[in-house]
Amino acid sequence: MDPSHSPSLYFGSCTRCSEAVYGSGGACQAMGRLFHNSCFTCSVCNKQLNGKPYFTVSGLIYCEDDFLFSGVHPSQEVCNSCGCSVSDYVLQACGKSYHPSCFRCVVCGQELEGQAFTVDSDSRVYCVSDYHRVQAPSCAACGMPILPTEGSTESIQVVSSNKYFHMECYSGEVNLI
Repeated sequence: MDPSHSPSLYFGSCTRCSEAVYGSGGACQAMGRLFHNSCFTCSVCNKQLNGKPYFTVSGLIYCEDDFLFSGVHPSQEVCNSCGCSVSDYVLQACGKSYHPSCFRCVVCGQELEGQAFTVDSDSRVYCVSDYHRVQAPSCAACGMPILPTEGSTESIQVVSSNKYFHMECYSGEVNLI
């Protein structure tokens, strides 16, 4: 330890150069590790990254420009829809990654970025109106799907003897308790 530095200001060893780090002014912490500011740099251009966005891939550290635009190291994310690498904006939904333009309703093809959506038991993605149309139970009396009324996201239905009915189609006795 350097005798010119107080032991109380010793923070540990720099991850990159293994030399002692004294005081917090010339150091930073990233990825749970300690670096001198001069050692926390981009693996490609050596730009200092303290306080700036950075990315890590396979243990290497990249500034935003080198990670996104140089093509040196593309993103490891793969679009769940098209199977191609997602190297810019990654949309995360239901634990999966998508290009924003690939996140679409399986029925109508509408892009769903920023829109309400739902998934079925097979993890297929739907806009809300198509989900109701496709997944809605059919009325046992008229055979039509039981859908939410215009402007609503909930449908009102009567269930009797394991059959579904529109309110207006149900003609059975209602027992009030």
